[in-house]
Amino acid sequence: MSDSLVASDTPSSANRYALRFYLSTEHECGYLNGQQSTSLFLDPALPMDREIHGALLVLGFRRSGQHLYTPHCRKCQACISVRVPVEDFTPDRTQRRLMRRNRELTAHERPARFNAEHYALYERYIRARHADGAMYPPSRNQYCSFLTLEHDWARLVEFRHGGQLVAVAAMDQLEHGLSAVYTFFDPDPSWQRHSLGSWVILWQIEHARTRGLPHVYLGYWIQQSRKMRYKQNFQPLEYLHGRHWQRSIPIQT
Repeated sequence: MSDSLVASDTPSSANRYALRFYLSTEHECGYLNGQQSTSLFLDPALPMDREIHGALLVLGFRRSGQHLYTPHCRKCQACISVRVPVEDFTPDRTQRRLMRRNRELTAHERPARFNAEHYALYERYIRARHADGAMYPPSRNQYCSFLTLEHDWARLVEFRHGGQLVAVAAMDQLEHGLSAVYTFFDPDPSWQRHSLGSWVILWQIEHARTRGLPHVYLGYWIQQSRKMRYKQNFQPLEYLHGRHWQRSIPIQT
């Protein structure tokens, strides 16, 4: 099924395009048991440039590999896009402690291309943390289709402790902010107290601040999902309701 949107409805110079979208078939929801989900995808035949991606990001779209999508479920509106307003964010006591605990980690930006060392960590992470999810079992093809992209605004950031790779963050640096695409990290119990997933978000917030980017987009938050609760630790948090961002949780009907 297809639909179209004239990009004058979006907040960027992507206005020169008429965008086409396709609706997926229903499939089992990866977050809420017993629910069926549907996604709206930007036509993959259209160019995915920085302006289009940035315009759709503000409207709640996310990137997975070469695809831009947003949930479009008939009977459920549980997925809510969230973002951190960078200038208003102040780390709390727990987050400051986490920053001190990880102060020896170093970050290095790379193009979003396949890297064997990154993939080895990804494979360990998926097998240890998501063996019950849609990304299991991991494969090189699946990894590449999900996290690699030949655009200079798509980056992979590696975090090391000495020479040891402990985490990798896929992120997009766009006009309206930084989009946190995905993070994977060392699942060894020795790193549990370092809360590497939360640490990477703190690093991305500071990274956005130093580049004058106003927001860090954290993807979708679902109130009923335990896996999503960590996103509320980054306050203030803004929620997308319709086409408007607000700092209170939208009332769902």
